[in-house]
Amino acid sequence: MAAGTIGRGSVMKKTEEFLEMEDGFKLHTVSWIPESPKAHVHLLHGMAEHIERFDDFARFLTEQGYAVTGHDQRGHGYTAKRNGTFGFFAERDGFARVTEDARRVISITNERLGHLPFILFGHSMGSYIARRYIQLYSDGVRKVVLSGTGGSVKYQGHAAKAYAQAMARAFGKEQRNNLLTAVMFGQFNAQFPDADAGFGWLSRDEAIVHSYISDPLCGFIPTNQFYIDLFSGISLIHDMKEVRKIRKGLPVFFASGSRDPVGDLGRGVFMAARQMADAGVDDVTVYLAEGARHELINELDKERYYAVIASWMDRDLE
Repeated sequence: MAAGTIGRGSVMKKTEEFLEMEDGFKLHTVSWIPESPKAHVHLLHGMAEHIERFDDFARFLTEQGYAVTGHDQRGHGYTAKRNGTFGFFAERDGFARVTEDARRVISITNERLGHLPFILFGHSMGSYIARRYIQLYSDGVRKVVLSGTGGSVKYQGHAAKAYAQAMARAFGKEQRNNLLTAVMFGQFNAQFPDADAGFGWLSRDEAIVHSYISDPLCGFIPTNQFYIDLFSGISLIHDMKEVRKIRKGLPVFFASGSRDPVGDLGRGVFMAARQMADAGVDDVTVYLAEGARHELINELDKERYYAVIASWMDRDLE
């Protein structure tokens, strides 16, 4: 446990623990808790990264009075180091499994916090899991922020999933899929030919890119089964029948960079937002940051984006 001083003379406590899931799997979970929090924000991180990369953003939110929690998802971070394989969710139905993991961690942490108003924040892969979460459990969510999300991948996604399935049959579910990873990241970085080591698409901040590259818990190559689960999940969350399950009055905030390739330079973000609006969700906002790339909260002018997100969270919270 560690404690640190934050704004307005209050104290924030940061704690880490492993929470056990229904199947006995243990997830590394981090909490940043200020004195007298006004609401609870849970963070869902992206692919091939881990929750500690959100430490600065979490500390900022505690300064605004939010209790913040997050966990390393299966196949990621200290969860994978303790139990499991990097880049592997589960033997089958992995997307459903990580969605249920989120439900359990949120349930445990929010109960400890006294059932504060709850806001879900999902980034990239985490935004897809967050979108599934609100299709299933939006009655328990006050607001949701979707950072660095994308639209339907349609034929490309079906082809990638079919290839991963073929490779899993031939070489096993936990075999690392070098080709799909190279193609995906290669496409993302294609518009940034001068960027460092293929990860310039993440942020304009070179220090962030270098930190990601040097972090042993980041940038690993996922497995065949991971890609099967990921593309299955992306297809599922774009099924209009599932989108219509979202609570109609749920406030949704899409936050992305205008040069984020995951969101197809904004086109995929607006596609996802429009689908929610068409499904009857009546409070959908899109914030597209001009010139920013994939990791809005790790951009050169991240403090400005922190403030935009926090301002939206604060709106009509009481």
